[in-house]
Amino acid sequence: MELKSSNINSTDRLIALDAFRGFTVAGMMIVNNPGSWSHLYPPLGHAEWHGVTPTDFVFPFFLFIVGISITLAYTKRLSIGTPKKEMVIKIFKRSAIIFGLGLFLSLHPRFDFMQLRIPGVLQRIAVVFMVCSILFLNTNWKTQAKTAGALLIGYWLLMAFVPTPGYDKAMLEPGKNLASWLDSVIIPLRMFRDTWDPEGLLSTLPAIATGITGMLVGKLILSDLNIEKRVSYIFLAGFLSLTIGEAWGWIFPLNKHIWTSSYVLYTSGLGALTLASMILIIDVFKLQKWTQFGIIYGSNAISVFVLAGILPTYTSGIKNFIFNELMDAGVAPRLASLCWAIMFCLICFLPAYILYRKKIFIKV
Repeated sequence: MELKSSNINSTDRLIALDAFRGFTVAGMMIVNNPGSWSHLYPPLGHAEWHGVTPTDFVFPFFLFIVGISITLAYTKRLSIGTPKKEMVIKIFKRSAIIFGLGLFLSLHPRFDFMQLRIPGVLQRIAVVFMVCSILFLNTNWKTQAKTAGALLIGYWLLMAFVPTPGYDKAMLEPGKNLASWLDSVIIPLRMFRDTWDPEGLLSTLPAIATGITGMLVGKLILSDLNIEKRVSYIFLAGFLSLTIGEAWGWIFPLNKHIWTSSYVLYTSGLGALTLASMILIIDVFKLQKWTQFGIIYGSNAISVFVLAGILPTYTSGIKNFIFNELMDAGVAPRLASLCWAIMFCLICFLPAYILYRKKIFIKV
């Protein structure tokens, strides 16, 4: 990626984005692998329904970063004359691999196909990546912005005003909303919540809008403005998105489970503010020593995520031993649970570090 600024040379890479990606992946591992699901600090658990916690920022941050990466990567490829057909083939191939990895994690370790969960985190990432990439290659940023707006407004109208079949009005309650009904009708086999899935079909539409917000921020990053103005505009965009999302939440509540439109704007705004802050600190002020942990994680993000999905099966004994030992030593249950989550994150860091030192970057 090229940056044209007196502060950042044109050959420099945007270290802040690499660090942001890595810290987001680390956050995913910590919130997904506590010592005990019964003992969580409130910020480390998802909101039960309406509302958000810091844990609810992790997944949309990753999709936001996917969108930025699409703009940066494909702008470069288009500039060197890579044929669109070649890029589209690779987009479909990569999406299929990521989707397949998600199915693999759903089946692991028993491989009971009757218990297969077709929706999932990696599956949603695959769909968002595919749709956003194709959209980027065939439209300009204005069309992309209009598409995001149409997805968010259309989803709100469907969820808030179309009566859920079997009820006489539109519902937003768990298992009684339009997205849940559609999941129950269309998605076969197992779902995460029995009759509906937080990564279901209808709620993937606003998730695509999350990816598009990242694409638009990527456009700002690649603009010809100096780095200070770019950071200022990203700050401004983030603040406006966050504010609109919060206000929209008064009538269409912030909710990760059904990925509400207000949630998209709120989390994308917060993601933009976080990225702008990191660009300012890391790429402008050059305070980079603390970023290495994130960069190492981010260099093989999907691979590390898949590893983190497999390891719990083989480390459950170690987890229980350490958690119980900490409890016996008088450590508070929530702190003991967090200690294991951090240890698990560090365990996953070791292979990521080895791959990084050997300059092995697994392109999924």
